[in-house]
Amino acid sequence: MTTTDTHDTHGAPDPGSATRLHMSLAETATAHNYQPLPVVLASGQGAWVTDVDGHRYLDCLAGYSALNFGHGHPRLTAAAQEQLARLTLTSRAFHNDRLGPFCRDLAELAGMDLVLPMNTGAEAVETAIKVARKWGYERKGIAPDRATVIVADGNFHGRTTTIVSFSSDPVARDGFGPFTPGFRTVPYGDSAALEAAVDENTVAVLLEPIQGEAGVLIPPPGYLQAVRDVCTRENVLFIADEIQSGLGRTGTTFACDAEHVTPDIYVLGKALGGGIVPVSAVVSRHDILDVIRPGNHGSTFGGNPLAAAVGHAVVELLRSGEYQARAAELGERLRTRLEDLVGHGAIAVRSRGLWAGIDLDPTLITGRQACMRLLDRGILAKDTHGSTIRLAPPLVIEPAQLDWLCDQLGEVLPRPAG
Repeated sequence: MTTTDTHDTHGAPDPGSATRLHMSLAETATAHNYQPLPVVLASGQGAWVTDVDGHRYLDCLAGYSALNFGHGHPRLTAAAQEQLARLTLTSRAFHNDRLGPFCRDLAELAGMDLVLPMNTGAEAVETAIKVARKWGYERKGIAPDRATVIVADGNFHGRTTTIVSFSSDPVARDGFGPFTPGFRTVPYGDSAALEAAVDENTVAVLLEPIQGEAGVLIPPPGYLQAVRDVCTRENVLFIADEIQSGLGRTGTTFACDAEHVTPDIYVLGKALGGGIVPVSAVVSRHDILDVIRPGNHGSTFGGNPLAAAVGHAVVELLRSGEYQARAAELGERLRTRLEDLVGHGAIAVRSRGLWAGIDLDPTLITGRQACMRLLDRGILAKDTHGSTIRLAPPLVIEPAQLDWLCDQLGEVLPRPAG
């Protein structure tokens, strides 16, 4: 799927003049809502990217799973280029010839009936919340303005005002009140606490099957099935935020598939746009999405022909199961290699498919320091919550490249004394 080379030996290069120029421009002209690593990327192919000074790096973040199929996948870029020459935007005031086939095949992939397309993942989460509330009022008979949604502690569903209202991350939340009411938080992975939180006003449970931003936290076995059972018994919608975990990342089409669980609503994004355009979607059944009628919800760019063309090509890539199987097989290889690092600078490893969170010994090294050391060795990774790093390489990564990644990680982690 990609070239078989493992790396370029470029040591720890000093930032070149082009890198310094672009970093200075960004520092001067952009709001400081990110703290990126000191690298300026200019091109990419497969699992590799190249910076403005010609240094190559193995991309082990993959745009937070937006690049599941790697950089410049030929089928995805061809779909985008063909559509660019035809028609890019109509707005939903008119039909376009790419939207129907995309939604039909995405619904089929998810085993659902209907798709409500949007752009970003946060928009899709907001859409799912609106759908759940309206469903609760129209179908469940909840009194107006009383609907509540149960969420999990440690969640990350985006950064809109409503979403940060139920975030437990003070960096995302502090300073942005007043907050939107209607949410109840329970511990992640605790199905008994979730069931106890359900009352007559509960319309939905909104969960990540695996919590990505929290450090690739995997719930205990049986948790998703227990959530499904509670929601079915209490007539509550189960909304699975599969924006990061879905579309092949974990070795199955959806992370919920690991427990053979089907939610009432899938929330999708990131990889759905192939790393080319922002595409997101709420995917569900007729009895749920039919509560949305003309004028209730929309977006100028949601469902545009370019996005639909790329999204359709992504669905086509997933239909054979090749990428899911590849993520599962290589994920076992990754898990085995990472577990060897426990006690050697790492204190815990969690992984599912080609997605891993590695907790480092905070007395030895921070996540940021580890990512900087990896950068010097030609690997791009991302830290979270101080002492954790996340790995999410493109699903097209080769076994030798995966081994090289693990070798380099082992080299940068300091060993405990004694």
